[in-house]
Amino acid sequence: MKIKKQDNVIIISGKDKGFKGKVIEAHPKDQQVVIDGANLIKKHIKSQKKGEKGQRIELPAPIHVSNVAFFCQKCKKGSRIGFDIKDGSKKRICKKCSNEI
Repeated sequence: MKIKKQDNVIIISGKDKGFKGKVIEAHPKDQQVVIDGANLIKKHIKSQKKGEKGQRIELPAPIHVSNVAFFCQKCKKGSRIGFDIKDGSKKRICKKCSNEI
């Protein structure tokens, strides 16, 4: 999985198509990422103490990595990520503009 935590991504399909955000969690085993502010679900929480009310909170749910693309700041578009090996070090690059990430 080439998308990592703290990457800026754009959602390319689904109900939040076109949303740009930052990856807050990556689950490589499941091929899913959690994006801050996208794919929000409502979770019902029971009251913990007597006299306290229950509540509904919104949490971001995971999205499959095939539904997001890396958002390049230089070319201002979603693109794929490639790798470039120079001087024995492996760097991630934008496939469209060859800018180092």
